[in-house]
Amino acid sequence: MVRALRPLMRAAGAWLCGAAAAFAAPAPASASARTPFQIRCEDTISKTVSVLSAKTNGFTINNQIPYRGLTARSGSAAGNMATLGLTVTQGQYSARIGGPILQDQASGYECIAPQVEVKLTYSPVKIYVASEFPPGTCAYDVILAHEQRHLQAYMDNLARVEKVVRDALSKRFGDKPLYAASGTALGQLQNEVNGVWFPFIRDEFEKGKAVQDKIDAPEEYARLGKECGGEIARVVQRRRSGK
Repeated sequence: MVRALRPLMRAAGAWLCGAAAAFAAPAPASASARTPFQIRCEDTISKTVSVLSAKTNGFTINNQIPYRGLTARSGSAAGNMATLGLTVTQGQYSARIGGPILQDQASGYECIAPQVEVKLTYSPVKIYVASEFPPGTCAYDVILAHEQRHLQAYMDNLARVEKVVRDALSKRFGDKPLYAASGTALGQLQNEVNGVWFPFIRDEFEKGKAVQDKIDAPEEYARLGKECGGEIARVVQRRRSGK
């Protein structure tokens, strides 16, 4: 059985662990009433905005590294598996925050209409095909096609993460301003992005691993070994025997 690497996927954005921001509105006189400050905040300052953009950075193909080198990179050598193809990328994310702020000296509160811009992407994808299988051979084409399935899975996952994060951000920030003690709203918004939203985005990127694992199912390894009249398995066997 030959093995194509289960690709690496890591969230590369930095985040700070911490509790969610403690935003709270000043209590109105009754459950249905709004204070003059709340009316001023909710009716006069600009509505909140959540913008999410995603882009891809293309890919390159490297045919210079022998399968032993790829196997070492993949960490699969301990399992006596040969890595013939390898797809490497990292999920990356960043955020910019801001928004207009109004203060109320009487209550000691301020309100902010959060403007959150999140950018998602994958780092440039690197696809490796072991040098034992040069371009133009059947084996090269088969291994490359397998790795391109991983590439497509990454792109599909990026689109999925974009939708999930956009919907969640809109639900959180798309209605009313957020309230906090005077001088703390922007800092609390930053804490929430660092402590809540970055881990959320990281976890959404990580969910893509399930699809990558399915591409590298045992049945796929068995299929690769039989492709091209068994050429792939024969090449690996010769290399292992030192021929």
